[in-house]
Amino acid sequence: MSSKLATMKNPLGTVIALFVLASLPIQASPDLGIAHTLDSASLNLSPSKTIMSQSKLANNAPIVPFEINVADAAINDLKRRLSATRMPDQIVDTTWEYGTDSTYLRELLDYWQNDFDWREQETQLNQFDQFKTEIDGLEMHFIHQRSQNPDAIPLMIVHGWPGSVSEFSKIIGPLTDPTAHDGAAADSYHVIAPSLPGFGFSEKPSQPGYSPEKFAHILAALMQRLGYEKYAIAGGDWGAIINRHLANHYPDRLIGLHSNMVLANPPQDESVRDNMTEAERTLRTARGAYMQNERAYQQIQGSKPQSLGVGLNDSPAGLAAWIVEKFHGWTDMPQGADGYLDNHFTKDELLTNISIYWFTETITSSARIYYENGRTPVEKPIGYIDVPTGAAVYPAEIFITPESWVEAAYDLRHYAIMDEGGHFAALEQPQSYVNELNTFFRLLR
Repeated sequence: MSSKLATMKNPLGTVIALFVLASLPIQASPDLGIAHTLDSASLNLSPSKTIMSQSKLANNAPIVPFEINVADAAINDLKRRLSATRMPDQIVDTTWEYGTDSTYLRELLDYWQNDFDWREQETQLNQFDQFKTEIDGLEMHFIHQRSQNPDAIPLMIVHGWPGSVSEFSKIIGPLTDPTAHDGAAADSYHVIAPSLPGFGFSEKPSQPGYSPEKFAHILAALMQRLGYEKYAIAGGDWGAIINRHLANHYPDRLIGLHSNMVLANPPQDESVRDNMTEAERTLRTARGAYMQNERAYQQIQGSKPQSLGVGLNDSPAGLAAWIVEKFHGWTDMPQGADGYLDNHFTKDELLTNISIYWFTETITSSARIYYENGRTPVEKPIGYIDVPTGAAVYPAEIFITPESWVEAAYDLRHYAIMDEGGHFAALEQPQSYVNELNTFFRLLR
């Protein structure tokens, strides 16, 4: 970059549906109790009378280089708040049964206060080329790391909640410069990794209606602003849901769609619906049963995100407990006392992601996606996705869709059940995730 902004504009400021099917029994459908399995296009909401036109998102706003630079005062304030943490009591002889384990949380908070070096993490994040531009009246932050290979595929990777662009820190290098990471030059990509509206370093929406479908329009406009007429998309969690909407609206713009949390409604044809391997059935049932007790965050974020946000925006300990519980619960590891999160992520990795939420004060605005998704009228109901699609199914994912269901809903070209890994695949299993992207997109090069 020839020049970058010296500071953030404001260092401290700058799924899915309300859980309408929470009470359905697992026997009926092990997925329907998981909010992430539903998107607004699946609900009985009336389509909007006016579909968002691309002219609404079009403008001549400049693309401005950006560098993360949190104010010293914000870092000092964080340490002061951590030093004043009041830990709650915990039932004896328990770990994670009631929520975040106090023993692990004390470790994490002590490290955050005394050993975590945010400046070092800033430096690591700032090695990537970052920019901002205005889309739909919002200042959008994104990484745009170009490959030296002129034949590289433009690939937009979209994060979810409670993630951020820091999830992709291990894979951007192997994707943009594979030969430097024991890969093949042919497997090169120009990587675009946006911070979603209301997440991280992107601006917070101040109006209602910012649903995943609207996010899809914004990301399509961003790619258009960058000059990419054809590009690939990938992601999990909300990223998978947003990308599904993007493919539904803009199939002609897409080279291919890859998902590590692929979603599809149960096929109407009973024979197709019941057509799944024993491995799929076992995994699907097990994950559905596990998620029966993991939905509370979806219910409150889908109904009262503002109330929740008061505590999480004010207390770094509360924020860390809320987010790290998801990393613990959705990682491929034992879920009781035998599971230790540090065997899968470093504390630096966990706290970098948490710190992004803390310093940008975006925990409340990010949680609103659950609320908006359940209440924003659908513009275009999800139909058959006529875009070449690849799916990587990690065993500890929160939702498992059988291959036959995906085939009925997408132009499926590649489907793989992975040996290990969970919800945050790009951070937990970066090598297998990159391999899966390459396996799929080689079919389309």
